[in-house]
Parts: sequence; C-alpha cells; structure tokens
Amino acid sequence: MNAEAVVNKRTDAKLRLTKKKLKGSNDNLAGYIFISPWLIGFLLLTVWPIIQSFYLSFTEYSLLEAPTWTGMDNYKNIFTNDTDFTTSLKVTFIFVLFSVPLKLFFSLMVAIMLNKNVKGMNLYRTAIYFPSLIGGSIAVSALWRNMFNLNGYFNHVLAWFGIEGVGWITNPHTSLGTLILLNTWQFGSTMVIFLAGLKQIPNELYESASVDGATGIRKFFHITLPMLSPVMFFNLVLGIIGSFQMFTSAFIITQGGPINSTYMYALFLYDKAFKHYQMGYASALAWILLVIVALMTVINFMVSRYWVFYETDGGKHK
Repeated sequence: MNAEAVVNKRTDAKLRLTKKKLKGSNDNLAGYIFISPWLIGFLLLTVWPIIQSFYLSFTEYSLLEAPTWTGMDNYKNIFTNDTDFTTSLKVTFIFVLFSVPLKLFFSLMVAIMLNKNVKGMNLYRTAIYFPSLIGGSIAVSALWRNMFNLNGYFNHVLAWFGIEGVGWITNPHTSLGTLILLNTWQFGSTMVIFLAGLKQIPNELYESASVDGATGIRKFFHITLPMLSPVMFFNLVLGIIGSFQMFTSAFIITQGGPINSTYMYALFLYDKAFKHYQMGYASALAWILLVIVALMTVINFMVSRYWVFYETDGGKHK
C-alpha cells in the first residue's frame, strides 16, 4: 500500500469519527431540548427557592419589608431562647419513635397476609390499599377528628360495651396517640413495597427450610426478614423523613393542642412563617429540620451495614 493510500485511509477514518461525534452531539442536544421544561422548572421552582431560603435564614424578613441581614441571630434565638422549638422537637421525635415502627410492623404483617394465592386476592389488596390514597387528605383528618372527639364515633362504640370514653384529641395524654394511630393507618404504600419485596424471595428457600423441619416462625426470622432487609431499610428511611414533615393531621385535628402535646415541628414552622410572618426565622427552622433529617438518614445508613442483607454481597452484610 503506497503512502497516498495510507493518508486517504486515515483521512476517511477521521471523517467518520468526526461525523459520529457530530451525530452524538446532535442526539445530546435533542435530549437536552426535551428535558428543558423539567430542568427549567427544577431550577426555578426548587433550586432557586432553596438558595433563597438559605439566604433568608440569616435575615429578618416579614414579607412586608425588605430582608435585613442579622447573621446568626435567628439560629442563636432558636437554640437559646425559643422554648417552642424544644417542645415541638420533642413532640416530633416522640411521634417518629412510635409511628414509624408501628407503621412498618403493620404494613409488613398485612403484606405477608396478602402474599397468598387466594381467590379474589387482588380485590382484597385494592380494598386495603385504597384508604392510603386519601389518608393524608384534609377530609380524612376532619373525619378522624370527628371519630375521636368526646362525642365521636369511637366513644359511641365504647358505650355499647359500657365503657365511658374520653375526649381523645382534647386530652393531652392521648392526643398524640390519635395522630400516631392515623399515621399507622396510612400504611398502604409501605405495604405495597413490602409486598413487592416478598414476591422477590425465592420459594426454594422456604421449601428447603421445610425439608429441614423449620417452623413458620424460624422461616420468618431466618429467611423473610433477612431477604426483606433492604426493602425494610428503604421504608424506614422514607418513613422517618415523612414523619418529621408531618403537618396536615396536626393542623386539622388538634392545631398543636392541647397544651402543645401535638405541636409538631412542621406546625411550629408554619406558625412562625404564616401567623407571625417571621419568614427569616422560619427559613432557619427549615434548615435545622433539613440537618436533623440528614443526620438521621446518615445514621441509618451507617447502622444498616450491621443488619441489612444484600444478595449480591455473597452472604455478607454491607
């Protein structure tokens, strides 16, 4: 092959490579054009408000006047002078501590019951999941308030058995329990995720355990729970994040009362922002909540290596 042919071959190869790069660039451009509406909305409606909130957390801002830079004053007041901050944080942690495990437990138990080959099971699954579609709505919160007030439906049922009920949402000892019960009742989405995880467990594991004489309880603790641990970890993280943000139920049912027994952190933040118009203060509260949730998530990820089992790890915990 002469020198001219070699040069021509290299030139053709470079031209083909250039055309391929241009084609790839055009494909990328088309992709960016298609996602541009979402990207613009994300930048304007999510990223920019987050940046603005971070800035406002260092200011005094009432919506009626321009923000005034105050530095760390909002954070200092929150941690040193605001008793409502500690009260709301305590109530929220108690709510998370009880509601998340209860929700995980009941959703897992229901998922196990629904993971059966029974005629009409799809109808049962739909009926059980349906309340979760409306569980966080204002209407359900209003219904819950009517169920558990002094003259509510729950006390009427107790009266049939000769039991005198109390005002469950007006009693500071039971009011938070009604919110925990409502949050536990909204287990549909968590249950569906558990059900999907149960479908992925090979039946061969249960068959082998049965041959070895394992009981149902041993199968549950030695097969079901380990194989479901990644799904449980996922539901745990989502449950904690969602519980820290709980607002609608406390706002509609109890308004934070009685005696601040249901004064959730999100409700406290709302009051500062939209009742007292302390937007800078509320922004600082929002960022503190973000840090708390982030720390809880990091702790969960750190602890997960001791109890979450991944099949791809060759039988080891990650």
